[in-house]
Amino acid sequence: MAKTKKRKAYAGVPPRQWNDWRWQIRNRLTRLEDVVRVLNPSKETIEGIKIATRHFRMAITPYYASLIDIDNPYCPIKAQAIPSASEAEFSRSDMADPLEEDRDSPVKGLTHRYPDRVLLLVTDVCSMYCRHCTRRRLVGHRDYQFDLKRIKPAIDYIAAHPEIRDVVVSGGDPLIMSGAALERILKLLRAIPHVEIIRIGTRAPVVLPMRITPGLVKMLRKYHPIYICTHFNHAREVTPESTTACAMLADGGFPMENQSVLLRKVNDCPHVIKKLNQKLLSIRVRPYYIFQCDLSRGISHFRTSLGRGIQVMEALRGHTSGLAVPTFVVDLPGGGGKVPIMPTYIIARSDDRAVLRNYEGAITVYMEPHRWDSVCGHDPACSQERYICQTGPGMLMTKPHTVLEPKKRRIGPKLLLKRRVDD
Repeated sequence: MAKTKKRKAYAGVPPRQWNDWRWQIRNRLTRLEDVVRVLNPSKETIEGIKIATRHFRMAITPYYASLIDIDNPYCPIKAQAIPSASEAEFSRSDMADPLEEDRDSPVKGLTHRYPDRVLLLVTDVCSMYCRHCTRRRLVGHRDYQFDLKRIKPAIDYIAAHPEIRDVVVSGGDPLIMSGAALERILKLLRAIPHVEIIRIGTRAPVVLPMRITPGLVKMLRKYHPIYICTHFNHAREVTPESTTACAMLADGGFPMENQSVLLRKVNDCPHVIKKLNQKLLSIRVRPYYIFQCDLSRGISHFRTSLGRGIQVMEALRGHTSGLAVPTFVVDLPGGGGKVPIMPTYIIARSDDRAVLRNYEGAITVYMEPHRWDSVCGHDPACSQERYICQTGPGMLMTKPHTVLEPKKRRIGPKLLLKRRVDD
């Protein structure tokens, strides 16, 4: 496979430098002059950069800049990398922290929203600042050096909460850190007995694939099981370089999952998403989520309707492998968490039967069973839980007698009300 062709501005850069991730970081396009020198953009693009960078920072790796078709108004790489005047058009629905991660933060740098997992933010820095970033209130404002003292309270919180079994290490981009700094964090997490899974959220395979080195893979392998969650949004991002990076990670034993964002005029087309997901499977990356674009400040021009997302899902289910069908989710404003949004395949149902449709529109009646006894309450995994389940016609519920008066129970830092199921 031929490598991505360098832009003319980088023609004199030796391969050894070009393939050095540190060189890529040092030579990011962070100023308007850099973009003009490398990409020779139009006056309209230049004016858009001037307007947007009054509010949000810009940084583009030379590698990712080489993928940009600067004259194409629909170039998906350009839309994700080059600031535009639309970022200064704030919508009434825009929020600084739409997912309320700060509210669910018991200590700085940690979000505990779900019962058994947490989000650990270890850096404010990315190799590239995506124009659709949901965490732009934190990311890209300053380039701070790694400081274990800053992260240690979050590690201590995880150690003190045995219900936490899954830690998502994110930022910023954790792989922008040195291997030694990242290893110190992973070592501390692996020393906690109840932490079973570590996930690393990174866009390095997409925008800085040369960061995936044999040395990095060797270090990460010491702390298995580690899952890699990356962020491809378009098939044009699947290049020889990103393919090599993903192959190194997959060969290192890291399950790889992709989280796309549905972006208007970038990938909001069923055929575009299908092609992306099929190419991802070919490089051993499983499509995991498609996110509805969040309500962060300055990105309303990227948002599509929920109906568009459902249309995309309709075009995937049945028309391609189930492996290529991710879950379309809305991360609810106000910290409500992820809600899956899918096409409706159940037309009607009763205790006796259900009427279903398939992806072609064919209607089928499915007869329901008339026995509802279950393993619930008999298997140790169930009986060890606080609330014992029982089944009934078409549903699973908690036995009324196991829940006493309405009481508050803690899930992470939030208090939720547990209702009687027989109210």
